[in-house]
Amino acid sequence: MRGRTQPAHLSLDSETTPWCNLTVSGLPIIDRRTRRRQETVDEIVTAAWEQVRERGLAGLSMRDLGARVGMRAQSLYSYFASKHEIYDAMFLQGNEEFLEWMQDDAGTGAHADDRVAAVHRSARRFFDFCVSDPVRYQLLFQRTIPDFVPSERSYAVARAAYDTARDRLTAVGLDQSGVDLWTATMTGLVAQQLSNEPGGDRWSVLVDRSVDMLLAQLAPRQFKNVGPRRSK
Repeated sequence: MRGRTQPAHLSLDSETTPWCNLTVSGLPIIDRRTRRRQETVDEIVTAAWEQVRERGLAGLSMRDLGARVGMRAQSLYSYFASKHEIYDAMFLQGNEEFLEWMQDDAGTGAHADDRVAAVHRSARRFFDFCVSDPVRYQLLFQRTIPDFVPSERSYAVARAAYDTARDRLTAVGLDQSGVDLWTATMTGLVAQQLSNEPGGDRWSVLVDRSVDMLLAQLAPRQFKNVGPRRSK
């Protein structure tokens, strides 16, 4: 998580310090306003997630969202220029969660067995992350919202998460086409689970088997001395 920046020490020497209004706590008023604005932005994004988890991504309503945070719909535009900007803030937050989730299991050894084990863990963590929140999965990995294009800032985080997974795959010998086949297979398992048996394990139990199948086909030199793993 990002560390909170501590306020700089303020000298009250009028000869050396520019004039500014201070709060009782000693923080500049502008800092307090910035903090309060960010808190409101966070509250709006949290309420937006609550709404779409109830109604689906397309069900985001500015009027209802405003009611959830105690303001008129028009007031939301003081914080977000459009509904797509709210989606973008959600996209950013979701990818930050995804990146943190995948990096929590970071670290691969030099031995082939360690690298293959890391790939298995990554596949399982990806699957679990996706099925744990279907609406978040749709926003991050499917094009559900017409004409929505992530900002450069939020897309950079998405790219970092993708690069984390790709690096583990290239470490066991996959080229870009192999990575593409890998992502298609894993997202396919997620889609099947969410579409046909949400909350179940029919496709969940196929994750390790799918990893073994892909490695045997795409990275046979790495895989032949390791062998398959049993699904949990």
